[in-house]
Amino acid sequence: MPVTLEEAHELIARAHRRAGELGSHVTVAIVDEGGHLQALGRMDGAPPLSAQLATGKAASVALIRRDGAALREMQQAWPALFGQLDQVAGRPILAGAGSLLIRRADTVLGAIAVSGGQPQHDDECAEAGLRGLA
Repeated sequence: MPVTLEEAHELIARAHRRAGELGSHVTVAIVDEGGHLQALGRMDGAPPLSAQLATGKAASVALIRRDGAALREMQQAWPALFGQLDQVAGRPILAGAGSLLIRRADTVLGAIAVSGGQPQHDDECAEAGLRGLA
């Protein structure tokens, strides 16, 4: 069963709480397993472009089925292939911090991505968002 809308909002709330503790202002995007936006939460003061970046990072992770760190490694190892993924996917593929797959057991349900903070803060906020997901 995919992440429910209620669960998506809980993921966003947990990520926002962590961002507040870190003094960051971020946007959190939740997408389904096909990379389609399910929920978006932009904190007051988050950079304007953070909404598009979070959505793009989450969709990339969901479509390729690799967390952001693995996408960055892929981008470095195979830049020519990575450069063509945009065309194949029909949307920009972004490899960035703060983007993680959402899983239940071994099933990919979608992805969460955070944008707007320092890279390590984006990672921490995404991880905090996933904590507590049954």
